[in-house]
Amino acid sequence: MTTDHDHQGFRATGVRLTEEQLPHLRSHRTELLGDSLPAIHAFDKAHAVMLTDQGLLDPATGRAIVAALREMDVRGVAETRIAAGGGMHSGEQYLTATLGPDTGGRIHLGRSSGDLIEVARRMTIRWHLHALLPALTDLRGVLLDLADAHTDTVMPGYTHGQHAQPTTFAHWATMFEQAFARDTERLFGLYGRLNLSPAGAAILTGSDLPVDRHRVADLLGFDAPLPHTMDAILSHDLEMETAALLATTGATLARLADDLYLWSTSEFGYVELPDRYCGTSSIMPQKKNPDALEDVKSVATQALAALVGVITAERGPTGFPILERRYSQQALWSMCGSISGKLRDCAGILADLRVDRDRLAAQAGAHWAQVTDVATALVRHTGLDWRHAHQVVGVFVRLGIERGVTAPAATCALLDDAARQVLGRDSGLTPEQFAEAMDPHAFVVRRTLYGGPAPEAVRREAARFAERLAADRQRVGDLRQRVARAEAALEAAVDDILTRDEPR
Repeated sequence: MTTDHDHQGFRATGVRLTEEQLPHLRSHRTELLGDSLPAIHAFDKAHAVMLTDQGLLDPATGRAIVAALREMDVRGVAETRIAAGGGMHSGEQYLTATLGPDTGGRIHLGRSSGDLIEVARRMTIRWHLHALLPALTDLRGVLLDLADAHTDTVMPGYTHGQHAQPTTFAHWATMFEQAFARDTERLFGLYGRLNLSPAGAAILTGSDLPVDRHRVADLLGFDAPLPHTMDAILSHDLEMETAALLATTGATLARLADDLYLWSTSEFGYVELPDRYCGTSSIMPQKKNPDALEDVKSVATQALAALVGVITAERGPTGFPILERRYSQQALWSMCGSISGKLRDCAGILADLRVDRDRLAAQAGAHWAQVTDVATALVRHTGLDWRHAHQVVGVFVRLGIERGVTAPAATCALLDDAARQVLGRDSGLTPEQFAEAMDPHAFVVRRTLYGGPAPEAVRREAARFAERLAADRQRVGDLRQRVARAEAALEAAVDDILTRDEPR
């Protein structure tokens, strides 16, 4: 077999250019294509099948080409193409080396580097979505399982870094399930826009040859060809959208990890990670460092950097950014793999997370988070307006702090002191009403509203979340099966050409 150095094809010195390109400028190196090599290989097969079926390749030539491409499967697609050289044209390079230029040079009939690489980009992102979507749905399933186990685990909720109101660990878990459900839906939307074929659009106007764009789209698992040849090749908003969605998912992952990271500290002590996700210190023997959470958190920074890189690479007039995209796409595909991995890590962490229910319950009402309901009780039981009730409770909390009284030890007498300062009279609440309002568990149980944290509300909504998750899992399976059927159809089409009788 000849190598990239031995056979340059259309890039050979003495064709259009009289000097050999400087080595450091050779961006058309096959090894740089990475994840997209299988997609390029599939497009070569589908294009050869279409050319043969359309009579643009005679049967013997078509048979020789698809047989050689099939031989690459046996040898190993990536290894064989890298050895052949030629970048995205490694198929042509290989065919030329094995079948001669009169045959190998026919594979590129009716297409361009433009649709070759754009088909590969879309297929490569699609394969990554086939990994991302199941990782997202699996994590959502773990979050729903966690919620089911902790509907009665009362804990403090936070705003501004301060205790805000009591909630439950289940309410926290289902919050993230909903965020990741939106990520899933956004990726489904991306998939629909992505799964349209640029094949046959060439570099921007297509070809005057009778190529069948629909046939190639079907063989590659696309829903249809893109309806505009210039848009198919020279618009790259989908790469930007992909990067933006990865950054969004990465940010949500980092927020989840940040919560667990904070809660695993000695000061909080709410959760503890399994040891396999942790490290220790070379000097401090007591350390149990949550390394996996730090690793997950880092993905947000990486995803944002990739987003900036992808968008920056697309600057300039239509048709100008070309080579920059080769490097930004590497960051994009790297982030697809990284996000998938971090989603799986989070699922593993949450599945075996140790949650200190007692400490969470003790903290839920330890710092006055429940007193919203004391103000509500004043409205409900005494007819006081909300703003005065709010002021009474604000003074109540201040007096408690000034007098060194903790929230669990506060009494209705303290509330009456506050009411006299604001209203000139006692609060009007009975000790029983006050105690009920100050109970953090009762605070949660009372919130049975749609989407609320009460155990019955969480169970009710989680059942609907589980139904949506099951439907999303089915959608993921359907998408993968659609592509699997196309892959089988492509191989069947190759087999058909290989087994056709020679014309007499």
